[in-house]
Amino acid sequence: MTGWLRIVGLGPGADAMRTHEVSAALAAASDLVGYAPYLARIATLPGQTAHGSDNRVELDRARHALALASAGHRVAVVSGGDPGVFAMASAVFEAVEHGEPAWRDLDITVLPGVSAMFAAAARLGAPLGHDFCAISLSDNLKPWSLIRTRLLAVASAGFVIALYNARSKARPDQLQAAFTVLAEALPGSVPVMFARAIGGDGEKITLTTLAEADAGLADMRTLVMIGTTETRMITRSDSRPFVYAPRSVEAI
Repeated sequence: MTGWLRIVGLGPGADAMRTHEVSAALAAASDLVGYAPYLARIATLPGQTAHGSDNRVELDRARHALALASAGHRVAVVSGGDPGVFAMASAVFEAVEHGEPAWRDLDITVLPGVSAMFAAAARLGAPLGHDFCAISLSDNLKPWSLIRTRLLAVASAGFVIALYNARSKARPDQLQAAFTVLAEALPGSVPVMFARAIGGDGEKITLTTLAEADAGLADMRTLVMIGTTETRMITRSDSRPFVYAPRSVEAI
C-alpha cells in the first residue's frame, strides 16, 4: 500500500505550540480529516482536500480516514491538543480493530501534540509537578456514576485533577455536580484553576477555591484543574500567583 495515515495533535491553539513533526505531516498530506473547527485552524495547501465533520462522529471519521489511506491517499487525522488524550487516536485504533482486515497493515503513526493540561500548567507555573490524573466530564460514552466514582477516588488519593470536557450547552450541569462530589473529599480551600483557550484568542486564567468555584466560568474551551491540600501558591505584587505542586508529599 502506498497510502499512509498520521494521527496528529494541533496543540491547544497557537501555531507556536504545534510541533515541527506535526507541521511536516500536515504539509505532506493529501487529505485532512477532522472535526470542522479544528480543520479551520489549518491553512489548506493547493492539492489538499479537507474532510470536515461534526462532533460525536469520531468512528465514522476514523473509518473514512482509513478508507482513504487504504486507497492510496496520504491522510492526516487532526485532533486538538494531543491526539491520544480524549481525542482521535483511540477512535482510529478502535476502527482498525473492528474494521477491514487490510487496515491493520496500513502505515499508521501517532504524532503527539501539547495537551490542554500541559499548556494550562505552563501558564500557571507547575501545578502538575507531582502525581496527577485527567478525567473527562463528558457522559456521552460513560455513565455519570462512573465519573463520580473516579472523582471521589482520585480526590481522596491526593491527585491533582485535570478536568476535560468540563461544560457545554448540551451538558451544562456536570461541572457543578463534579464540584459537589469533590467537596465530599476535599476542603473548600483547595485551589481550582480555570484555563480557557490557552494559546488562542480569548485566553483567560481564573484562580479560585473549591468553595467559591463557579461552573459558569467554563465552556468547552476551558480546562479546569483541581489542586490538592499540598498545592502551593506564590503571591506576586503585580500579577497572577505562581501555582506549583511540591516535589515531595508528606505521608498520609
